[in-house]
Amino acid sequence: MTRLSEADLSVTMSKKKSLARLEAAQTRLLRLRLLLGGQLGDHQIGPPLCVLFEGWDASGKGGAIKRLVTQLDPRHVRVSQFAAPTYDEKRHHFLQRFWKVLPGWGGMTVLDRSWYGRVLVERVEGFATTEQWRRAYDEIVEFERTLTAEGMILIKFWMHVSPQEQLRRFQDRAGDPLRAWKLTDEDWRNRGKRDAYEEAVEEMLERTDRPHSPWHVVAGDDKRHARVTVLEQVCESVESELHRRGYDLQVADSMAGGE
Repeated sequence: MTRLSEADLSVTMSKKKSLARLEAAQTRLLRLRLLLGGQLGDHQIGPPLCVLFEGWDASGKGGAIKRLVTQLDPRHVRVSQFAAPTYDEKRHHFLQRFWKVLPGWGGMTVLDRSWYGRVLVERVEGFATTEQWRRAYDEIVEFERTLTAEGMILIKFWMHVSPQEQLRRFQDRAGDPLRAWKLTDEDWRNRGKRDAYEEAVEEMLERTDRPHSPWHVVAGDDKRHARVTVLEQVCESVESELHRRGYDLQVADSMAGGE
C-alpha cells in the first residue's frame, strides 16, 4: 500500500464538531506560539517553527494556512508563498532562495510550496534534469537535517484529495467570478498529468520522510476534517518536541490562563 492510498478520503466532520475542535486547537497553538516567542513561561525565546505545505492544486492548502495563522499576531508569523524561480534565482543552487524566509529562534514561518518543487513540478515538467532531481532527494534530506540539528521544529504536510474532488473544486472555482483567478491553465495541465505526479509524490514521501522531519499526509476531500487535522497535528508536533527538550508546558499554560 502506498502512502497516498493509506489516507482515508471518506472521512468527514460535522460543522459543529469542526468549529469546536478548530477553536480549541487555535487557542492551544496561540499559547504555544507565545511560549516560543518568549512571551510566556520564563520569557526565553524558543526554537524556530517552520510549517511546510505541499499538495495537489485545490487541495485546501490556502484554507488550512488561513485557519492556522488566523489567531496569531501577524508580527509573530510569516507566510511565504513560492512559485517558479526567477531567472536570477535559477543562477543559484535551488535551495538558495528559501534560506531568507526561514525563521530564526523565536520565529515562525509557514511555507505555501517549498523546496519540494524540485522533485515534483520540476521533475514532471522537465524543468530540472534527471540528474538534478535525482540528486535533490539527498540534498533536501541533508538540508532539513541541518535545520533541525540547529533546533528548528519542521512540520511537513501533503494535502491529498481525490481526482473527483479536485475536479469538483476546479469547476466551482471556474463558476465563481471571485475565485476564478485561482484556477489557471497550468492547473488543468497538471491535472492531466496526475499519474506522473502521483509517482513523483510517492517517491518524495518515501525518500524524504525522516524522524527529524516526517511527512503528514492529510486526507483533504472534507475541508473541515483537513483543517482540524492540520491544526491539531501542528500542536501535537510542537508539544512533543518541546517536551522532549525539557520545556514545562504546564507552567506556560497556567501563566497563559492567568493573563
